[in-house]
Amino acid sequence: MPKKTEIPRAELHTHLGAAVDPPILWSIAHRQGIKLPTKNYWEFEDMITVDPGEKNRSVTDLDKNFYHWTELIQSSPEAVEESVKSIISGGYRKNNLVLQELRFNPMKRNRGGERDLDHIILSAVWGLDKALLEYPQVRAGIILMIDRTLTYQQNEIIVRKAIKYKNGIIGIDLAGPQKKTFSMREHAPLFARAKKAGLGVTIHTGEEGDLEEMRYVVAEIKPDRIGHGVMAARDPKLMKAIVKQKIVLEICPTSNLRNSVVKNAAELKTIVRTFKRYKVRFTINTDGPEMYRTNIHKEQEFLIKNKILSSKEVAQCTKWAFEATFIN
Repeated sequence: MPKKTEIPRAELHTHLGAAVDPPILWSIAHRQGIKLPTKNYWEFEDMITVDPGEKNRSVTDLDKNFYHWTELIQSSPEAVEESVKSIISGGYRKNNLVLQELRFNPMKRNRGGERDLDHIILSAVWGLDKALLEYPQVRAGIILMIDRTLTYQQNEIIVRKAIKYKNGIIGIDLAGPQKKTFSMREHAPLFARAKKAGLGVTIHTGEEGDLEEMRYVVAEIKPDRIGHGVMAARDPKLMKAIVKQKIVLEICPTSNLRNSVVKNAAELKTIVRTFKRYKVRFTINTDGPEMYRTNIHKEQEFLIKNKILSSKEVAQCTKWAFEATFIN
């Protein structure tokens, strides 16, 4: 395979809280006077990363044990700006990521309303603009996330802000662990409003739980893309609907393995080959390169080395990513 800086790459699924180099987060935390549970840098790095061989029992563990700290550290306009700039710049320098979409939830970074939401969002856009000024070869955009753990009113505010700042904000996403109190049906109008405003829509679903939510999302909300969606490989009818709606899946191999979404490489291969057989389009992503100690080049190499995809098929996934981007 060519060197990682020789071919253009794209990534559509990266979380702000999982993509900043740990030394940068360490410096931001100290600069802002955030009290961390350790004064030892190496313990801190271990606290916010998932090493090879280490596994979370579920997506809920990830939210509670890892994102809690990264979101806390990034809870200021200055921290968000620095984080966004570092990710987009670093992605280009390390992996020739010439197309990158970065997502985050601004309401999880305003300290419960202490910080102004508009300032958080505009700082993210400013960090994006500064990175693109330094690296004009790159196209990048920001997706604002709503969450299953927030109220409808809070999520509605985030969608409203995404529409307001759609010069730098390119789409909305829904994430968070499955909750019985969350209603996808109740939130459907928010996705419709975002679509009408010209924003892209992607939804985390089919990563955990049962398939009923994903079936509803595909049939009624009809997003442009779906985050993860690996469970769809169990349902031929659902895969056919995904193809018919021209929905693209955002696959995150290492993340799915380390969060126990997929048991092992053999199961991942079965899922990916099933998608290929049913002509489901999907892209390759990291979910968060620093948290999972990976990058887009390593993800591609892993798939080829384990004979999950061929080099030609990896190139096809990259082509689909360039076609499925929310960036104009």
